[in-house]
Amino acid sequence: MSAYRPFPEAARDGLADPTLRRNLSRATATIRARSAAVVAEKQDWQALRDAGAAIKADTMSRLDTLLKQFERQVERAGGTVHWAADGAEACEIVTAIAQANGYSRLLKVKSMATDEIDLNAKLADAGIEAVETDLAELIVQLAGDRPSHILVPAIHRNRAEIHALFAEHLGARPEETEPQALAAVARRHLRRQFMTTPMAVSGANFGVAETGAVCVVESEGNGRMCTTLPEVLVTVMGIEKLIPRWQDLEVFLQLLPRAATGERMNPYTSLWTGVRKDVPGDGPREFHLVLLDNGRTRALADPRGRDALHCIRCSACLNVCPVYERVGGHAYEGVYPGPIGAILAPQLEGIESRSSLPFASTLCGACFEACPVKIDIPSMLVHLRGAAVKSGATPRAERLTMAALARAFGSRRGFEALQRLGSVLQRQLPRDRRMARFPGPLGRWARSRDLPPAASQSFRSWWEKERDGRR
Repeated sequence: MSAYRPFPEAARDGLADPTLRRNLSRATATIRARSAAVVAEKQDWQALRDAGAAIKADTMSRLDTLLKQFERQVERAGGTVHWAADGAEACEIVTAIAQANGYSRLLKVKSMATDEIDLNAKLADAGIEAVETDLAELIVQLAGDRPSHILVPAIHRNRAEIHALFAEHLGARPEETEPQALAAVARRHLRRQFMTTPMAVSGANFGVAETGAVCVVESEGNGRMCTTLPEVLVTVMGIEKLIPRWQDLEVFLQLLPRAATGERMNPYTSLWTGVRKDVPGDGPREFHLVLLDNGRTRALADPRGRDALHCIRCSACLNVCPVYERVGGHAYEGVYPGPIGAILAPQLEGIESRSSLPFASTLCGACFEACPVKIDIPSMLVHLRGAAVKSGATPRAERLTMAALARAFGSRRGFEALQRLGSVLQRQLPRDRRMARFPGPLGRWARSRDLPPAASQSFRSWWEKERDGRR
């Protein structure tokens, strides 16, 4: 049985929180406006989107070959490659590396892959402290909270809440309430961590098969500190993050910042290839790359669902989604919220356990228009809705009802009979003829919708009457 709450149930928490909705509305509107402005500057934006989509499609079509090439290049540069079939295996690898070096603390660069496998909790079980160095991830960690946005994990918290957290955990003074002052408090705390912690774990925005290089883009400089200062660096990378050639970065390093943060380029773009043992102090002396599957090959096997693996984690789909803006990221009960989470989580974790997520959408198409690599999220949601029904994960009453309606609507006679029945039954409804409550299993369906009245006369019967009257 799934440990996740169905989306409609989880979404009620967000809908009942006006502060959350204000925070989300303000933040997403700001990001949308900034992104639209810098996208408008690029006359070749659509050509860049086409190129990004083509590169990703090419990568997925020969991922096995490219991964082997990537492994060879990483090892040739002095790195060690580990293959992890699932999250448990990846956590064991990272834990073993820390223990082999005698480390009880490590730094973390913002990484959705490590959130996906719950690495921090597994390290804590082994007595190893993981220190988040991204400002938003630090806020979430101090609060004992969960991220609610791909790019801005603490988007659901306002300045007053952050100051209270920093006062409790980092010694922020009462007057340090402005963003610059709060950032300075975090900087003082993190600088001590950077200078005294000999191991770091990063994610990866891209891996380049041609060269064995790994790329991380960020805005604060914490990634640069974590990938250069520690003696041991471990990168946990989903296998779908690969791109074939060094030149392909030209496309994605234009698409990602504009779609994600409304910037023309990322303030920090860090690339490293293996280690430099001949130059002491020039980056880590030991580099480990953990290539994570964790359901990705299952998604790859679905010809209609594999496009979800094209995602470059820009969060553009979240920023334009009317559903996400009203319920927040926690309603998706997973690492990947919003439209991309609604198609990615069911494929990585299994449709049976996340069957409600594909229905968490109005299918308005805004996510498709915003996606820098043209992932057709609405079509994929429809595909996964069908998969949810076929898997039997939807309620039995719903399946029986839909089967009965399909049978009735499959013939003119059945359809007209239902129309006549509806006209008779609605005489029992209240004056406004809207039915918002239903008995039995249909009650769950009615929690988020009501039934509009049926027409007192169908168009067909009206037309027949009109036609007979003219004869």
